Amino acid sequence: MKQRVRGGHPIPNCTTARAVAKSGDPIRSDLAETRGTPSLFDGAAAMAAFKGVRDATSTGAGGVAASVAMAAGGSPDAALNFGDGAVLPHSPAKVKAAPRGRASSWSSLLLLLGRTRKIAKVRLVLAAGVLLTLVLLSSQVGPLMGWNHQPSSSASSLSRDGYMVLINTWRHNSLLKKAVAHYASCPKTDAIHVVWSENDPPPESLKTYLRNIIVSRSKNSHKPKFQFDLNEEDNLNNRFNPINGLTNDAIFSVDDDLLVPCSTLEFAFTVWQTTPDTMVGFVPRMHWLDEEKNGVVYYKYGGWWSVWWTGTYSMVLSKAAFFHWKYLDMYTYKMPSTIRDYVTRERNCEDIAMSLLVANVTQAPPIWVKGKIHEIGSNGISSLAGHNKRRNNCLNAFISLYGAVPLVSTNIKAVDAREEWFWDRYVIMDKQGIVAAGCSPCSVHSVKAEQSMKDLEEPELMA
Repeated sequence: MKQRVRGGHPIPNCTTARAVAKSGDPIRSDLAETRGTPSLFDGAAAMAAFKGVRDATSTGAGGVAASVAMAAGGSPDAALNFGDGAVLPHSPAKVKAAPRGRASSWSSLLLLLGRTRKIAKVRLVLAAGVLLTLVLLSSQVGPLMGWNHQPSSSASSLSRDGYMVLINTWRHNSLLKKAVAHYASCPKTDAIHVVWSENDPPPESLKTYLRNIIVSRSKNSHKPKFQFDLNEEDNLNNRFNPINGLTNDAIFSVDDDLLVPCSTLEFAFTVWQTTPDTMVGFVPRMHWLDEEKNGVVYYKYGGWWSVWWTGTYSMVLSKAAFFHWKYLDMYTYKMPSTIRDYVTRERNCEDIAMSLLVANVTQAPPIWVKGKIHEIGSNGISSLAGHNKRRNNCLNAFISLYGAVPLVSTNIKAVDAREEWFWDRYVIMDKQGIVAAGCSPCSVHSVKAEQSMKDLEEPELMA
């Protein structure tokens, strides 16, 4: 077989190596002349040791011994001796390649650093894109859900740090005492007004009791102001009469037999602060198209069970709702007087009239706040026979007076995410409005927008 020659010395091939191993003839003298300068070998010692360890699985213990011998500064020929008499040929090409291996390591390191920098730049660009998307989404999440945040257009805006509780009562002095005591204990209550429409004025003993209970129950250094708003006749429109001397924009309208826990009330107030032109309440109702006869469209009024079944609502009743004080003026002076006359005559539907008024101004749906409210009195007019029929008649009469349907339906409700186990869909709100979508527990109030409201809540209120 023909041998290859380099530098005047034969380079043994695999067949030659096997022949030498069998014969035991040394090739040390030939290899000594071809291994190069000692400095060249010393530079390759570390690489040879590494390669020896790496190749240990294929060369066995002899490979490891050779590598260790070379790393220790021993003879490379000794490193090629496997102790069993077998000797592997020395390769000058591998010896010359050792310095290049060290340069290759440096180039690999520089290449790795370059790739790391590129990855960091890509991640920075992606993070900036995600941040921009969240900013754009936060500016659109309100309109997408039907919550059109519009700053109040009232000429003189009052403080929004607190609210006035407006309690409508009728011959329920015992319930009125409980209601006043409860709402006086809520931190943001700035004033309490009682709408009094009975023939006789409230007794002095009742006035004294209520003033004392407010002082004792209020947890603030600034005690809520208390006042009876006296009316000459019994009329459901009285609950929306304008009030002088208000210090806050927000009014919480409530019946004397309904108690809303303070924490729930404070959360609803926070929701209202984000959209002060909208009604924000706890008792949702709906409407839907019934039929059309002779070119006239008829609508039906839906109570709690309709809301629960369809997951949709278009009104929140004023028996437990926040709204801006300017709607008291609009209800009395700007709403068609025929609507107030209808309420006076039928002794019903003032809450529907207020819902239509606010919807006509905002062209937006109200906001239903999820929360337990407690009814402490007996059933009211909603328990009377023919109540739903009368509500249907009210709704159609008012719509005909407006000439259109101002109500806007929605399936969104505000939920305090701090009270929920699952935060799958929610938005973050502060006093300036809806600011972001998605959050972990954070300092500002959180609400979750639930697209389906069929969550089997107990229908405590049947009106």
